[in-house]
Amino acid sequence: MFEQLGLIGCGLMGGSFALALKRAGLVKQVVGYSKSPTTTAKARQMGVIDVEAPSALLAVSGADIVLVAVPVAATEDTFKAIRHLLTPQTLLMDVGSTKSDVVAAAQRVLREHLAGFVPAHPIAGKEVAGVEHADADLYLNRQVILTPTEHTSPAQTDRAEQLWRALGAQVLRMSPQQHDATYAAVSHLPHLLAFAYINGLAAQPQGREFMAMAGPGFRDFSRIAASDP
Repeated sequence: MFEQLGLIGCGLMGGSFALALKRAGLVKQVVGYSKSPTTTAKARQMGVIDVEAPSALLAVSGADIVLVAVPVAATEDTFKAIRHLLTPQTLLMDVGSTKSDVVAAAQRVLREHLAGFVPAHPIAGKEVAGVEHADADLYLNRQVILTPTEHTSPAQTDRAEQLWRALGAQVLRMSPQQHDATYAAVSHLPHLLAFAYINGLAAQPQGREFMAMAGPGFRDFSRIAASDP
């Protein structure tokens, strides 16, 4: 049981994590922050979070678990914003789909707090984004990859694994480099191909007519192109 989750990023991934923790009875209170105040307010209205924080730093205040659910490119700035209120006991995780760059950002910024950082990548999601699509079942029976570094406390890694398993996820551990090589091949390349294919098709003069004639195979191949590139 955690006393307080500090949630940085109240979108699909972060919101689903908060809902799953609440349903499992693993957290007493969720304090959330998003760059968009509208998103944070919507998350509170939906019961995803209990308290709206005016900043990322204040979302971390008093938290014994923190989830950073922001785009990978925003991870380093987020770490800078929250590091001053992290404690040695805080379990800090992210949900970024790449890990080597996230770990490098953590090493530059977190310093004495590196022991509490357990990089994570849940292999879950939807074609749609936003807290309105948050789902307590999003991580159920899904893989979650943990990529602890040489600085990560083994006890914190174990806590993270136990937590994700309590949410119904299947947990694997990899090095950040092994993770990135794996998911470049099985996730990022398929996304790239789908985006390029749909963009190329849409740019043709008869593209819309072609797509109107498409069948199930087209839907299967193009589904992930509906996500945010």
